[in-house]
Amino acid sequence: MATVMIVGATRGIGLELVRQYAEAGDSVIACARDLGASEQLDALASGNDRIRVESLDIGSPGSIEAAATSIGDQAIDTLIVCAGVVGGAAQSLDDVDLEAWHHTLDVNTIGPTLIARHFQGNLAASGNGHLMLVSSQLAASTWPMGGRIIYSTTKAALGKVGQILAIDWKDEPITVTILHPGWVQTDMGGPSGEITAEESASGIRSVIAGATKADSGKFYKWNGEIHPW
Repeated sequence: MATVMIVGATRGIGLELVRQYAEAGDSVIACARDLGASEQLDALASGNDRIRVESLDIGSPGSIEAAATSIGDQAIDTLIVCAGVVGGAAQSLDDVDLEAWHHTLDVNTIGPTLIARHFQGNLAASGNGHLMLVSSQLAASTWPMGGRIIYSTTKAALGKVGQILAIDWKDEPITVTILHPGWVQTDMGGPSGEITAEESASGIRSVIAGATKADSGKFYKWNGEIHPW
């Protein structure tokens, strides 16, 4: 049995990952930004001793530190950062919401970096830890469309964080991967998404299960293919 930590576990892909890992017999630390608005997660965790719900707001350094203190030095085999925000509607050069851009940078880039800092020891204690940062195809320089300047730049920066960590942790027993989860039918992806949350989560689990230290720093698609960066 493994210990899996999911950051951004109240809905969508994160919630489905909690469900799938728990059903597989793993212990899950499910992190929620707002415990007062986590009805689906609470229902899933109710009566299930494999699921432990923790408060963690990825946009708040103090909240990340408090969660790290609560979890302590427990070994974590897999840590998946799903939490993220789109950044609002004003995302063109002539109409960009600067306040939203700063907030989105806090959530999509800086927060995951602080997660890595605070939980590096937990992942190393596993002896074979895996940190997965959920990004987007919009973050790749190969993406052929414009727009979404806030979301795309903050997710591109997240991918660079993952590559830097893979290099800086080359001597640590931790694999770092970046992943495009697909265009998923969630609140963020909308009803026209190409795949379901169940399909995306299943693919994510397969990528993690098959990755080795030699794969650290790679950018994957949810189906296991390498995403051109």
